This record gives sequence, C-alpha cells and structure tokens, in this order.
Amino acid sequence: MILGILLICFCWLAFSAGQALTAPGGGTMSSKLAEWARDHYLGPVITFGEWVTYQPPKVGGKPEFSLADPQGKLKYTRERGFEPYIPKALVPVASPALPGEGNWRLVETVHGDPALFTTFLRVDSVHTSYVAGLASFDQRLVTFQLHPGAEDPGQDFGGVPSWVPPQSRAGLVATFNGGFKLDSAGGGFYLNGATRGSLVTGAASVVYYRDGTIKVGEWGRDVSMNSDVVGVRQNLKLIVNQGQVPASVNQDVETSWGATLGGAYYVWRSGIGETKDGRIIFVYGPSLSVRSLADLLQRAGAVEGMQLDINPFWMSFEYYKADGHEGDPTPVMLLPTQQQTSYRYYSVYSRDFTAVHAR
Repeated sequence: MILGILLICFCWLAFSAGQALTAPGGGTMSSKLAEWARDHYLGPVITFGEWVTYQPPKVGGKPEFSLADPQGKLKYTRERGFEPYIPKALVPVASPALPGEGNWRLVETVHGDPALFTTFLRVDSVHTSYVAGLASFDQRLVTFQLHPGAEDPGQDFGGVPSWVPPQSRAGLVATFNGGFKLDSAGGGFYLNGATRGSLVTGAASVVYYRDGTIKVGEWGRDVSMNSDVVGVRQNLKLIVNQGQVPASVNQDVETSWGATLGGAYYVWRSGIGETKDGRIIFVYGPSLSVRSLADLLQRAGAVEGMQLDINPFWMSFEYYKADGHEGDPTPVMLLPTQQQTSYRYYSVYSRDFTAVHAR
C-alpha cells in the first residue's frame, strides 16, 4: 500500500516536472527545475542551495572586455526645433577610470534625434573586474510596452503577446527584463484591465500610460490608477526614493529586496529608474548588491528607482539594429556577459518584459 502511494507520488512529480521542463518560454534545465521547485513549495530548499553554493566575487582585477566600445557612433541631427537630452558623462565608482568608462554612447536615433544612450561602469570600487551596463531613454522619442510572460503572470491581457511577433518588430529600439515572479514580488501585475495578484500600496511600481510613457514611483504616493494607465508592474520597495538610497537597502531582505541570496549578496541584478527630467534609466550587471545597484541608478540620475529581477539567467537588455531590415532588426546585447540568446523575445517567453519602440 505504502509502496503504491509512493509510486503514484513519484509518477505525479515526474509528470509535473516534465511539463515544466518542456514548456515553451526559454530557460535552461536547471533554471526550469528551480522555477518548478519554487512553484511547488520548495523555495526554501532552492534558496538554501543557492546559499550553500554561493561564491563571493573576486576582489580586484580588470574587466574581460573593453569599456571603450567601438559601437555607438551614430550621428544625430538637430532638426524640427527639437532639443535633445544629452546625458552627462558619469564619474566611475572605481578609480582611476578605464578608457571609455562612464561615457555615454549613442546607439539608437528616432527621426534623426538621439533616443538611446548606453555606457559601462564597474560595479563598485572593490570588485573591479565586473561591469554593469547602463541605458538612458528619451521618452519623447520612444514608447514602452509591457508584455506578460507566458507562465508568469500568464496570458489573456487584451491580446498582448508573450513575445515580440514579426509584425511588431519594425521600429523596435530595445527590450529588457521584468521583475520577480509575482508570488515573490510583493505586488501585482496589471495590463489592459486584467490583474494578477494585487496592486499593493507602498510597492515600487513601473506604470505604463496610454501615450507610451512610463513612470517609476511608489504606488499610492507617486503613482496610482487612473484612466490613462494601461499597465503596472510592481516589485518590492523603492531602492532610490526621492533621490535618496534608503539606509536599510541591504536589510529587511525578506520583505523589501527579495529573499534569494539576500540583498547584501553580490549577484546579477537589474533595476529601472526615472530622472528628474523624465529620462528612463536601466541598469544591470553581475556581482551587484542591492546597495550597489541603487548607487548606480542614483549615479545615473535616477530620483526614483526599483530593483527588477535578479540572478543571471533572467537578466537582459538588448538594443536593435535595423541595418536595412527595418521589419526584422537584429538584437544586440548591451553586456556581452549576459546569459541566454539576445533573440529571447523573438519567441514565446516565460517571464514578463518591456519592449521599447520608436514613436
């Protein structure tokens, strides 16, 4: 009798795990198994395993690629009376600065005007071989579209697909990853009138508006629901709040910054922020604590900022080069060290993400 029950349980587990491993949406076998385990009340086991196997990043050293990226030499024209936002060079965290470090490179224009700049900074003054990628968007030239993940939060959001289909690729400027799985995000997901989870007062939120702009802030204080809102993605608490990095940024890990490996651990992390002049900043990279991620967002000018996803597999930032093929642009990874293919959003994807298009 007991043997029969055990056999049934084993068969069910094998079937359930097999479904997870064969589900569309990208992912390595290990990442899919970890996601399946978290979905089946084994999250503490996975977190413990991550803690046991955690290896602190090495101290010192030099990056494995040049920060003086030869790309990003697009020319722009000042036409139509448009006054572009040209972000100022950033002072590196580590010194002395490496060639090109902190210098913004123009990588995308819209109607000849500068829409997207990128740069590189070492993550801090101690772990000097690790590099973060930073991007700055001019919202007057681009629009932001929230896409649901096929598995999290699922589909049925007014027809918005869990990928960027061929008919939507013309004018594609960039894509970047979303936040934690909703059961760990401390907030909800809203798109086109449908909600998964609950929108939580006080949660860090990216709000998507009908005019294609977005705003980053605290739900209920800086941003709230109104008729112009088409999407909301919440994730934990603000890590840059009214221009300041909270003193507790690496504390209260379970409730504020995410349980996996803790806020003070150095892992791949990503974040998004908004500057005083309305530009959108995205930061991601390896060997980042929540504090160092917040510091980079603040250094890039963000007055409100939030962490998105963490751990290497889910990190992504791609910009797109048409090169004469406007309907099928080629994705280019900002950081050559990011995992998984740059084409990840050209097929059904399991997690939510944002696509940025030319206006």
